Amino acid sequence: MDASILFQPYQLGDLQLKNRIAMAPMTRGRAGDSRVANELMAEHYAQRASAGLIITEATVVSRQGIGWIGSPGIYTPEMAAGWRVVTERIKPTGAALFLQLWHCGRASHSDFHGGDLPVSASAVELNGDQIRTPQGKKDYETPRPMSVAEIEATVADYRQAAVYARQAGFDGIEVHCANGYLLNQFLDSKTNRRDDQYGGSLENRFRFLAEVLAAVTEVWPSQRVGVRLSPNGVFNDMGSDDFRETYLFAVRELSRFNLAYLHIMDGLAFGFHGKGEPMTLAEFRTIYNGTIVGNCGYDKEGAKQRLTSGLADIAAFGRPFITNPDLVERLRHGWPLALYEDMSRWYTPGPEGYTDYPPYQG
Repeated sequence: MDASILFQPYQLGDLQLKNRIAMAPMTRGRAGDSRVANELMAEHYAQRASAGLIITEATVVSRQGIGWIGSPGIYTPEMAAGWRVVTERIKPTGAALFLQLWHCGRASHSDFHGGDLPVSASAVELNGDQIRTPQGKKDYETPRPMSVAEIEATVADYRQAAVYARQAGFDGIEVHCANGYLLNQFLDSKTNRRDDQYGGSLENRFRFLAEVLAAVTEVWPSQRVGVRLSPNGVFNDMGSDDFRETYLFAVRELSRFNLAYLHIMDGLAFGFHGKGEPMTLAEFRTIYNGTIVGNCGYDKEGAKQRLTSGLADIAAFGRPFITNPDLVERLRHGWPLALYEDMSRWYTPGPEGYTDYPPYQG
């Protein structure tokens, strides 16, 4: 049995985690047209509750934020009640459960919005593969820049989502500012070409995220709020020439919020924009003294190295948790991991490719 640092308890603010392994957020599309979390989703998360921290799949804070078929929401009382089905299943397991708050921004399509264009910081089209919409695969569209009034309304949407998350019984929330979604679109100069108070300078591009954090920390103690960043990420056509300056500034500013954690995708398994040398956790550790969750393509040894060196405090695993509901036990005992083969089942309705992966049989 491996008694490494991965399996040691960790004090996350006022939460005692049973180990330093987190289940990373992964969109799986099982909420259906209602976007209400359900028993099948509760089973999925319960199967994986040996993790010390579970961060849910990205969950939209408004109808305007939708950009994925079957993804869950957290903007109605019914949605809060649906998520309570999940939280009640997880509480007896001792895993901490954080809800990831999401707005897709330009990574969406008018098919999701009754013909209305998706919104973003600026009218910069996503250059990439087609998007799967309720009417089939379509090309991405040029988004409509958000007005200041819409930005303010969206900040209010995040605050209300935080209220619903508390009502649903979560232990905390994570604000998604990664992977080319709305808040990331405001932060990065590639997608933000505004000339108002939300564009131009680093301070202005950070403003939307700062306002969201100010709003949600009116609802939750800051030590129950995390933020996710992807400084190296190319997903959803991201990557700015000034990425290093941008993310060092953002992390310095985030250090003022006394967050539960900063979730940094430093690994390159999700793609790299190639705008310079990849950013590392070591760069961020020099300016951020709080809890760092490291993520993206880690294996056991890579995770251990980051934790033992002090660069990260928690290691998050994503795709390995899909086919290995008992991932923590497999890592602890050195059991082989089940490999994923058919990615086409990851996002389809029903239990296949979702809750039908068995634990290690020996």
